[in-house]
Amino acid sequence: MKVVIGEDQALLRQGIVSLLNAAGFEVVAEAADAPDLVRKVGAHKPDVAIVDVQMPPENTDDGLRAAIQIRSTHPDVGVLVLSQFAEERYAVDLIADDAAGVGYLLKDRVTDFTGFAEAVRRVGAGGTVLDPTVVSHMLGRRRREDPLETLTPREREVLELMAEGRSNKGIAEKLVVTPHAVEKHVTSIFSKLGVSSGTEDHRRVLAVLEFLRRT
Repeated sequence: MKVVIGEDQALLRQGIVSLLNAAGFEVVAEAADAPDLVRKVGAHKPDVAIVDVQMPPENTDDGLRAAIQIRSTHPDVGVLVLSQFAEERYAVDLIADDAAGVGYLLKDRVTDFTGFAEAVRRVGAGGTVLDPTVVSHMLGRRRREDPLETLTPREREVLELMAEGRSNKGIAEKLVVTPHAVEKHVTSIFSKLGVSSGTEDHRRVLAVLEFLRRT
């Protein structure tokens, strides 16, 4: 799996490169500013672009804007954004109307080498990864008379883990329940949120989007 990295801090960028190389990824390009990142993604057509939110030239949200541009112009490229802050709006802006092939993680997740590598693979394969801290904030801001209010505490846990990109098996292992129990919760979530019928992966993405729109 080919990766382009956009990170202006040289030490962190090299650390990510070393981690990914050790995990079997091919880092095809590195960029220290947002315009260069966009150029290199266009030139190398990677499977995943890993992007820091704050990058030169303005050091505000240049990286996020570059990530959104990449998703628009190169829809086949997965985008994993790294941020120092748990900003829900960043995740919402990044996902827009399609949660496939997108991730948003706090930078401190990079220290979990195995988990970070798995997140990159998941995004590269068209999956969705949202940082648990961000998801928790979103669930904590549920609005009144919202369908999310009809979810049971266990269903909210399952939805939170779905938003993190976990499979039913992964959710079952995390909650120490059977996969069949998770399947029942997922079906109930689809029903309560009014998610249309379709493939399992498609419905999971729709459920995550519905969750994001209503927070």
